[in-house]
Amino acid sequence: MSQIHVAVGVIVQKQQVFIALRKPEQHQGNLWEFPGGKVEAGESTFQALKREIKEELAIEVHTAKPLITISHDYGDRTVLLDVWWTDAFDGTPIGQEGQITQWVDISTLHQYEFPAANKAIVESIQQQLNTIQAF
Repeated sequence: MSQIHVAVGVIVQKQQVFIALRKPEQHQGNLWEFPGGKVEAGESTFQALKREIKEELAIEVHTAKPLITISHDYGDRTVLLDVWWTDAFDGTPIGQEGQITQWVDISTLHQYEFPAANKAIVESIQQQLNTIQAF
């Protein structure tokens, strides 16, 4: 079983993060996720992040910094999540694929149900927010 390399965007604005609800028919359906998608052959992770976020949310990412990398085995597939903190973008994110999306306070992320691989992302986001608030 090959590993699926995914570029993930933690899109942040005013201590809120943008999340989307996976469709029921998708792998890990009816769970919340951070937007992103597969890294294509010959593409850097940042290029994939920009492309996927533009396709999914119709916004233009300018800069992003690596947040965390997670490898997770779901049993039926293995994913490598390359997660990027993204707070420099143009536009207003709107789901382009009919998915339910929303801005949520970072402090309330633990109230949403995410795929198992995303638990470490939630923890990293909350740690990042605490670091920012400490300054």
